Amino acid sequence: MPRSLRFFAWASFVAQTTIIATGGAVRLTGSGLGCPTWPTCTPESLVPTEELSYHSLIEFGNRTMTGVVGIIALIVFLLVWRIRRERRDLFVLSLVVGLGIVAQAIVGGITVWTGLNPFIVGFHYVSSLVLVCVTAAFLARMDEPVGPRERAVPGWYAGLTHATSAVLAISIVFGVLTTGSGPHSGDAEAGRNGFDSEILEHVHAWPGYLLFALTLVLVIAAWRDHLPTRAWVTGLLAVEVVQIAVGLYQARNGLPPLAVGVHMVLAALTAAAMTVAILRLKRPVGADAPEPAPAAASAA
Repeated sequence: MPRSLRFFAWASFVAQTTIIATGGAVRLTGSGLGCPTWPTCTPESLVPTEELSYHSLIEFGNRTMTGVVGIIALIVFLLVWRIRRERRDLFVLSLVVGLGIVAQAIVGGITVWTGLNPFIVGFHYVSSLVLVCVTAAFLARMDEPVGPRERAVPGWYAGLTHATSAVLAISIVFGVLTTGSGPHSGDAEAGRNGFDSEILEHVHAWPGYLLFALTLVLVIAAWRDHLPTRAWVTGLLAVEVVQIAVGLYQARNGLPPLAVGVHMVLAALTAAAMTVAILRLKRPVGADAPEPAPAAASAA
């Protein structure tokens, strides 16, 4: 695989993760309407004017990151275009990222137009998280050969892994709803989703603890049976431990903005690790197949 493609594929993953952090900064500093219009910052100017506050700079900085991730995604797409016939999987993933960035920008504009509607803000975060997962999948497939794939783990293990991913999705959804009911609306005038944030904090925690328990089972089984997922489920478990610690800290300390922002980024990294773990459930057909015995080889 070309070194340039490897570099920009990693850059794409890092940029998609970074834009979640900058988007979180916009929301957690109350800068969501720092640029009150979209796609321009004000009706008269594309960029912040002197009359606007630092909130405008924070919001405009996040918008600038959209251009950065778009340029990197375009470079990845052009690099993959040359090998699109033999690596159709990478071509499709790069195309999904490019189209996803366009959709993400449009959703961001709708978020501004609706005055930071909490449900649209939550959907915007989820769309960003999905792009992190797609770029992680690109990295995972980049060094694998093309061709048919077969299951590399026992059936029960594959089923449990998919069940764990479903629990993760539920945890993320309730996390988004919890944030949408809390104090960090992105702007003093923005509304909340109307749910009880204290109840949602507990409801959000339950699938989080279940996720940890299921991941622990996956880790023990993977190391016991030397499964190809063991490195990634171990990494997944490590991120979950940090995520739980940050979640407990922010819940017990009045949701400090920095902790909430770290929690958002860790959720994206958790989803990315889960994505790669799922991809490791299969391997190319014939990979790691046992060598034939010498007598059998002679007979053949």
